[in-house]
Amino acid sequence: MTTIASAPAGHVHHAAQDVHLSVAGILRSEWIKLRTLRSTLWVYAIMIILQVGFGLLVVSISVGQAGFEQNAEARAGSSLATLGAVSGIGFTQLVVSVLGVLVIAGEYSTGQIRSSLVAVPKRLPVLWAKIVVFGVVTFVVSFVGVLITYLVTAPILAGAGISSSLFDNGVFLTLVGAAGYLALLGILALVIGAVLRNTAGGIATALGLLLVLPVVLTLIPADWANSLADWLPGTAGRDIYSSGGVFEWWQGLLILVGWIVVIGAAAATLLRRRDA
Repeated sequence: MTTIASAPAGHVHHAAQDVHLSVAGILRSEWIKLRTLRSTLWVYAIMIILQVGFGLLVVSISVGQAGFEQNAEARAGSSLATLGAVSGIGFTQLVVSVLGVLVIAGEYSTGQIRSSLVAVPKRLPVLWAKIVVFGVVTFVVSFVGVLITYLVTAPILAGAGISSSLFDNGVFLTLVGAAGYLALLGILALVIGAVLRNTAGGIATALGLLLVLPVVLTLIPADWANSLADWLPGTAGRDIYSSGGVFEWWQGLLILVGWIVVIGAAAATLLRRRDA
C-alpha cells in the first residue's frame, strides 16, 4: 500500500504568500515589455529622424534668408546656437504623446494588464514602474535626438557666423531641458491613458490638451482665457527649454509636473478601485 505524503495546507498557503516581485523585478518587467515591442522601437526611431530632419530644414531655411548672416552677431546666443536642436520638438511631442498613451492603454486593450496586476497585487507599483521606465528611456532617446541635431546643424550655423560649444552658457541646459520636456509630456500622456484605458480616447485627449485647447482659448476674447492658455502643459512646458515665455524654466517645470501629479493621482485612485 502506497502512502502519498503532502505538506500541510497552512504551509503551502504561507509559501504562496511569500512569492512576490521586488521593485527591481517590476522595473525589469516593464523594461522588457517596452523594449520588446516593435512599435516602440519604430516610434523612437521616428522621433530621432523627425528631430534631425526638421532641425536641418529649419536651420537651412533660416541661414538662407537675406540678412541672417549680417545680423548673426547681434542675435548670437544659446537660442540661435540651439535653433536646429529644438525646432523639431513641435512634431516629436506629438509622437511621444501617442507613444505614452499606447504604453499603458495598449495593455488594457490586449488584456495583458491583468497578468501584470496578478503578479503585483498592490497594483500601484506597476503604474510607478511604467512611469519610471518610460520616462527614463524617453529622456535618453530625446536627448540623443536633440544632441545629434545640434551637432549636425552646428556647422551650418557656424557658416553663418554663429559658433557655439556644448559648454557655452545655456547650450547644454537647453538640450537637457528639451529632452526633459519631451519625457514629461510622454509621462503626462501615459497617466491620461491610465485614466481612460482606451487608446483612441487617450490619444485624442492628450493631443487635444496639447494642440486644440490652446487654440480654442486664444480665440476667446477674454483675459482669463489667455491667462489660462499660459498654464496649459504644452505652453508652460516649453519655457523649460526656451526663453521669451511667460514663466521661468523652473516655473514651467513645476506646472508641467503639477499636471502629471494631478492626473497621475486620479490614475492611481482608479487603478486601485476599478477592475482591470
